[in-house]
Amino acid sequence: MNNIIYLDAAATSLKPESVIKTEMDFLRHSYANAGRGICARASAVDNMVAAARMRTAKFINAVPNQIVFTSGTTDGINRIVKIINESVCGYSLKNKTIMVSDLDHHSARLPFEILSKSLDCKIVLCPLDAEYNLDCSDLPYADVFVIAAMSNVMGRAQDVARLVAAARKKNPDVITVVDAAQYVVHDKIDVKKWDCDFMCFSAHKIGADTGLGIMYIKNPDRWILPDKFGGGMVSKITGSTVTDNYNLQLEPAPAKFEAGTLPITQIIGLPMAIDYLESNRPNLELIKYLHDRLSKNERIKIITSRDATMFTFYVQDMHVLDFGALIGARGVCLRVGNMCASWMHKLLGINGTARISVGWWNSFDEVRCAADIIEEIIK
Repeated sequence: MNNIIYLDAAATSLKPESVIKTEMDFLRHSYANAGRGICARASAVDNMVAAARMRTAKFINAVPNQIVFTSGTTDGINRIVKIINESVCGYSLKNKTIMVSDLDHHSARLPFEILSKSLDCKIVLCPLDAEYNLDCSDLPYADVFVIAAMSNVMGRAQDVARLVAAARKKNPDVITVVDAAQYVVHDKIDVKKWDCDFMCFSAHKIGADTGLGIMYIKNPDRWILPDKFGGGMVSKITGSTVTDNYNLQLEPAPAKFEAGTLPITQIIGLPMAIDYLESNRPNLELIKYLHDRLSKNERIKIITSRDATMFTFYVQDMHVLDFGALIGARGVCLRVGNMCASWMHKLLGINGTARISVGWWNSFDEVRCAADIIEEIIK
């Protein structure tokens, strides 16, 4: 495995030693449940989780009660759909207009599209410019706007703040939902500047562990009922449903959105991943090198621009899965397929692509070797 060249950072990041050590130390010496006890050990874990929440809030320029821990971006966006579709909050998605785009990942767009079929929602597309960026010059009216901060195919950062502002010119009450799963690795998130209502990303993309995501909620008190119920989020239950004298009091945010046991070990490792990422962003000169070198080969059709955060391409007259099998057999790990972004590939008129993405661990020699292998395969 040491001879593998791992060029699939956009799918998931390798883990810094600081994350691994922190989680191992916690599991060996400090493990206990969070929010479930008053003994010294349980209290210490509560403090660790609180510190991780505070570090995460600082990372995106939020405050701790706006940070909800989920199992990932997919979980977060699916939960957002349920949270905002609660009539008790005075809001329902029934007959609403939802704006999505062809840049969207399946997990960002499908939850809204599937719900629209049962609630008679209208789905509209955010226009794209000639370079496949979200075009905010003339947005359609929308009640909900799903924004891909960075496509996992095109690798270009979108101007989220401008898009939110443009959508609010058409509808001051529009609810904005930002998928930042790819963006978070490459640029600083400032939710105050973005002024979005919701934002999600996955911890494993930035070097933390799997099974953990971050959901930002701008106004957590607006949404009265959470999307799920269980331990740790109930303050008091009085009366009985039998006597119709039932009263449920929930803990304030973020606890009311975190029913059940949290992914504690992953949360404890999260601050280490954030610290490491902030001083070890991916070296995008490696992507420029690939673009400059492989663009000279006529059979390689490059999808991404030279300044993108990833290198997406396909080989003329070669099935993308065949290419993936051949390069994988030579020890190079990259992504092939439709990247869970069917709409973007349909727009491009192709069935699939290959994607190279780099992380803090990748060297110039590795990328040069991968380029050598690609050229050998397609001779």
